[in-house]
Amino acid sequence: MFGNLANITKIPELRRRLFLTLALLAIYRIGVFITVPGVNRSVLSKLVSGGGGGGVLGLLNLFTGGATQLMSIFALGIMPYISASIIMQMLGVMLPSVERLKREGQTGQRKISQYTRYGTVGLSLVQGFLISSYLINLNEGSPGLLIDPDMGFRLLTMLTLTTGAVFMMWLGEQITEHGLGNGISLLITAGIIAQFPMAVINTYQQFDSGAMSIFQVLLIVGVALIVTAFIVYVESAQRRIPLQYAKRMVGRRIYGGQQHNLPLKLNMAGVMPPIFASSFLVFPTTAASYFQDYPISQQIQTILQPGDWRYAVVYIVLTVFFCFFWVSTQYNVVDMADNLRRSGAYIPGIRPGKKTADYLDDVMTRLTVAASVYISAVCVMPFILQDYLNVSFYFGGTSLLIVVSVGLDTVAQIESHLLTRHYDDVSQMATAGAKGIKGRDRDSES
Repeated sequence: MFGNLANITKIPELRRRLFLTLALLAIYRIGVFITVPGVNRSVLSKLVSGGGGGGVLGLLNLFTGGATQLMSIFALGIMPYISASIIMQMLGVMLPSVERLKREGQTGQRKISQYTRYGTVGLSLVQGFLISSYLINLNEGSPGLLIDPDMGFRLLTMLTLTTGAVFMMWLGEQITEHGLGNGISLLITAGIIAQFPMAVINTYQQFDSGAMSIFQVLLIVGVALIVTAFIVYVESAQRRIPLQYAKRMVGRRIYGGQQHNLPLKLNMAGVMPPIFASSFLVFPTTAASYFQDYPISQQIQTILQPGDWRYAVVYIVLTVFFCFFWVSTQYNVVDMADNLRRSGAYIPGIRPGKKTADYLDDVMTRLTVAASVYISAVCVMPFILQDYLNVSFYFGGTSLLIVVSVGLDTVAQIESHLLTRHYDDVSQMATAGAKGIKGRDRDSES
């Protein structure tokens, strides 16, 4: 793996993709420190980190790399785009018109992407309005948070946060198309990694002040290493379904008859379920913060507060739901069975067609059950550590799962580019060798 990473700089295309990815991520990190006009970010930072009414913003702060704590132009992060993507995926299941767009290939996918962008703008405006209202409410209890809390501040905040969310969406699309890896996942990963040094510093300060023992520190390090190794192991695990290709005669030669495998990842949903679940929980909490005078709003904020056992239960339920939802929308077992039949492949002992589709559906269901248990266990782990060991929320859990999984996917994509480049070089050498042989043959004939 390290040899492949070292070869990136030797290939012009990969070098260009790598530099473009790093440049766009650097732009994102610079934008994190640009504060929304009219907000005193030092006061807000104390509220978010100290828990003085900053629970909602602290939840948003997890996936924005500290942008919410500074109330920067990227405070909404990529969450509105993810929420819009969830809505479009659900509409694809419920509305036949959206389902037809999915089957139209690239043309339909471009239309769906355009609708997702429109949804991102709409959700960003709504969330920007709710956050501006929440900041105005916080300003009543913490004077000095806002310079001029009037309607002008509300409109400016909505416009600024929406522009930042749309710009982040554009950055993610550019990374996916012209860079390395999935742009949306890399933006979230970059924000999480940027918070790791502060989490380490906070842990050291707790140890230095006596609030944490050496046993707890060693336990945290050991758990982090074990969970990382466990994530790498599970993310690399595959269920290989044996395939047999039918023999066919072309002229006097017999083709086919080879045995291959259909590899299915254990975690076919990747990191999208915990991201979807977190995004889904952010919106009602933000909306409830706008109506703090109502008892039901206060109850929603209490239930959906990270660290509460009810929040963990809701989080697990949503994660399991999105595991099955994502796999069902991304992998169509009927299409997979049809593609196998068209290619002349079949699963030994299983009839082609509906029987194959049912068999694949059964295998994918069992894999998704195991994956949902694995993801839920990893993501809930930080709540247990926080309750019993009083450690930082960033050690383990969703953040570690995203960082490791995205890193593995990015490395796999780099290796795929290197492999493609290797085959291109081999084919060019073979073509050049064939031309040289023909040239020598013509010379010998002459």
